[in-house]
This record gives sequence, structure tokens and C-alpha cells, in this order.
Amino acid sequence: MVIKRRRAFLSLTAVVAAAALTVPLLGVGAISAASAAAKPRQATTSLPRNETLYSTGMSYTAGNFNPNQPGNYSFGTEGLLYETLYLYNPIKNTYIPWLAQSGSWTTPTTYALTIRNNITWTDGTPMTAQDVAFTINLASTDPGIYYSSLAADVKSVSVTGTDSLVVTFNHPSSEDWQQFLYSDPILPQHIMGTWSNTELNTSMNATPVGSGPFTLYSTNAEEVVYTVNPKWWGTTDLGVHFAFTYWANITSPSNNVSLSDLLQDQVDLDNNELAGISTLVASPISTGNLSGTGGFNLETYYPKSPYMLSANTVWLEPNLIKAPTSNLNFRKAVAYAIDPQQIVQIDYAGIVAAANPTGLMPSQFPYLDKAALAKYGFSYNVALAKKYLAMSGYKHQVVTIECPTGWTDWMGGIEIVVNDLKAVGINAKAYFPSYAARTSDLEDGTFDFALDNNATIAADPYAYFYREFRLPISKVQSAQDNMERANNPTAWALVQKLNSTPPTDTSARLALFGQLETIELQTLPEIPLWYNGAWAQYNTSVWTNWPSSTNPSNQYTPVTWGGWLGNMTTILAVAQLKLAS
Repeated sequence: MVIKRRRAFLSLTAVVAAAALTVPLLGVGAISAASAAAKPRQATTSLPRNETLYSTGMSYTAGNFNPNQPGNYSFGTEGLLYETLYLYNPIKNTYIPWLAQSGSWTTPTTYALTIRNNITWTDGTPMTAQDVAFTINLASTDPGIYYSSLAADVKSVSVTGTDSLVVTFNHPSSEDWQQFLYSDPILPQHIMGTWSNTELNTSMNATPVGSGPFTLYSTNAEEVVYTVNPKWWGTTDLGVHFAFTYWANITSPSNNVSLSDLLQDQVDLDNNELAGISTLVASPISTGNLSGTGGFNLETYYPKSPYMLSANTVWLEPNLIKAPTSNLNFRKAVAYAIDPQQIVQIDYAGIVAAANPTGLMPSQFPYLDKAALAKYGFSYNVALAKKYLAMSGYKHQVVTIECPTGWTDWMGGIEIVVNDLKAVGINAKAYFPSYAARTSDLEDGTFDFALDNNATIAADPYAYFYREFRLPISKVQSAQDNMERANNPTAWALVQKLNSTPPTDTSARLALFGQLETIELQTLPEIPLWYNGAWAQYNTSVWTNWPSSTNPSNQYTPVTWGGWLGNMTTILAVAQLKLAS
């Protein structure tokens, strides 16, 4: 699951504007306009600049290298230290064998897996199929492990050789297992097999022993530094090399400091959301020695809007157990009244894209039912909004739209939505409570509308619909599951059927997804608005050949967040980097 990251937001727009206005006139020295507003961070570990990759944007608890604590471990724990069986490439919508050499369904309920035979843990111990079996079996032996839900699917794990095993399932379980293959790292049995369940879930694992391409070099409250693992299996098996020796990830106290670090070559990859970055990327310059896509040696995945890859769907979440948002015609009026392009251009300056009415991610468009979209989809249409509002009978009802205070981009989006709704006669008001209060509103069902974001990017829309239609509904809903309280047993039965449909039965799966999309478009349990960006800005002064839609040699994910660095293709992205001339 993607965790929405927010940092303290100062006057970043002013910094961007100042830099954009002065640099074309004064050349390199004029970047001092940005540094005057925010002093750049100073490295706490002395490293050679031409051997070090600096990144920022991944929050972490200093010194925590326990891969069993997703969302709380230090940068690099998953991906640099501990690795998964497969990687998932959302850009190409493909899986890449990683620790696994091969894997396949031999029957609808058995999966045969072979891992590579030359993998060693960093203490020199060989990795074997026993480590994989141990990791899978923790789902049933440790109820506190974060992937314990897998226990309901797995019947047994049989080790058939040093590097091979067979997993038998209680029933076809394609979705849960497929997610495990690229989401959950393999653990060293010879170390963690001696830990208690409490240690497995709470230990800081200060001296990590992993299998990955890097080893821990140093760590403190401000940064964590890794160095290349000279005995990593990927060098011989895949020919993957790194042009740098050290990878340092640093924390920034504010977006201003983060931008200043980026502009002054202190950071190479920034995964924070930097409002106004499109202005800098697109700014031409003909003075001084600055060069690149824009005048600041900055690049993004796309050279023009939306600049960023999409990370998840932001939707307007209605409360389906409370009037007037429980009224379908009222929800239709709201859906037709909102112009997402206003949010894209005004709130985000073009660094995001408007969402498809189904909310499916761009990588999931192969599962899009175009006939259902054409028949039941919605788009900005004031006349239809007024028509459905009249049919609802709720013209004068006041509704609030909320998100946590401090989430400045979402707050700006809500203000635009409020104005759109007022233009068709809906009396809407923005409401910005604390994060805790907003979470309580969603869990208790005491809200009207709220902005929320869907489950993380995935190979297919299963997780999306799982979250949208999960039953049963409790008085207090758990975080992120069916917060809108859609009581649709038909849809939930289709979601469950998906999980038990073999992945090889493509036609059946497409039909199930099409039925869910039809239900969604007809009933509007959510109103998709835009795609949150996979925020990534690169400085090309020290390292070049970054991921780009125009770079055929590097079309991988440029994101270091948990759930991306170790699960997707960021490690392959940085392996393509070259030292700048």
C-alpha cells in the first residue's frame, strides 16, 4: 500500500518563482535566490561526490532495518538489503524473476518455484529453498506478521530440492500469492528462525544480514548510507553494475530545503512532491554553463505534463450511509459538476493527470471495459450536473468535503471542487481537520465527502476493487477498506471470485473486471478525480541517464518509497546511471 507522504510546506512556490526569474538573467550564481530562502543540508558523512548517489523523499525510522515493519523501516531495508522473489515493472506491466529463477502454476492450486543457486547472505551463508519456505510459513506461525493473511490461502510448502519448492493452496489464490511474489522479501532462516514472534515484529535488526546489492555503511538520524555489495548475485546472473559506490538517503526538514539541495547538486534524486517543479524543468536558459531539459539541470520521467508517473488514484469518497451523499442522483450531479482538468492545471501545475472515470491506473488499462466506460462513464458537464441535482431533491443541502490540514495539494483540490459544485447549485464547504480527526471521521462514518487515495499501483485492479467493495461493513471501518461503506454483495462476490480464478484464465478475469467496472460506474461508490504522481525529480549535474519516457535504455521506476524501491524496478533504474562529464 502506498502511504501518502506529506512534509512541512513552507513557501516553496515563492522559491520556485524566485529561482525561475533570476537564473536566466544571472546564470549559475543566481540560484542563490533559492538558497537564501532555505540553507541546503550539509552531509553528515564524508563521501566522495563522484562516487555517491544522494536521494531524499523516503521517510524512515533511523536505525530500523527490520523488513517485517513496512512503513517504519529505514530507507533501503527492502530492495537494497532484503529482496523479493520477483520485481514488478508497472511501466511495462511485466514481472521480472529476481531471487526466483522461475515459477509457474502447475495446477490451479499448486505453484512450483525455483530460486537461483548462487545467492548468499552477506554473512556468507547460502540462500536456499528453506529460507523461502520459512518466510512463507511465517504467515501461519506468526499471527503478527504483516502478511499473515496469506495463511488462509496456503495449505503447505514442500521443499523439493536445495533450490526448489512447491506451494500448495487450499483453493486457487492467484491474487494473494502474486502479490506475495513481488511484495514480501525473503528472510534468512538461520538468523530470524531463532527469533521469537515478538522479535520478528519489533526488533530494529541493527546489524542486518541481507542478500541485496548493497550493505549498510552508516546510519544516523539524518541519513542512511549503503555501499555496493561486491558479492551480490545480480552482478554475475544479470550483469547489473552500479557506477557509484555509495548510496546515501537523507531527510529534509522542509520542501524548501529539499528543493535547495536539489538545485545545488546536494541531491540527485528527490521523491518529495515539489510544487511548481514543472516551472523549473521547463525553464529554458542560454546563459552560464547550465544545460539539460530545462535551465536547472533538472529532469522528470515525462519531459512535459504530466511529468510524473502515476502512483495511485485520488477519489472523492462519498458517505453512502448518510444523506445526501447516499443518493445516487446526487452523486451523479457531483461527478458531472467537477472538472478534474482544473485541478490538474491550477492545483498541480500539470504534474499529475486526470483519472479515468473507473479510477483504474494507466498500467491497468488492458483491463478496462471500454464498452462499459462508453455507456456509463461520466465527464464534466454542467447541464447534466444540474439535471441530476434536480432529480435528487437535495438542491439546498450543505455538504462538507474534507482532507487533513497541511496536505496543501489536496486542500487546493478541494477548494476547486467546492467552486465547481457551487457553480451548479450544490452548497459545498471545505473542511480541513487534523489527520487524526479526518481518520476518525472516515472510520466512524461521520463525514459527507472526503478525498482519499486508492491502494498502490498493481498489475491488475484486484486490490482496487477489494478496497472499494470489501464486506462486511463494521460500525467502525478499518483503515482504507470500503470507507464509503458500499453495501454491494454482488460486487464483493465478484471480488472474491477473482481471487480464486486462475491467472491463466484471462477471459474469465477480464469478464469479472468488466462486471465490477460496470457496477462501479452505475453506482458511483467513488468519484475518481486525478492520479497522485510518483514524485521524482533528478539533478543531472553528477549522474545522468535517468529514467525517462524518451530514454529507451532506462524506462524503470525512479521512486525510493517503501513498496517501490524493493518491489518494482528502481534498483534497475539506478543501475543505468552514468557519471556526468
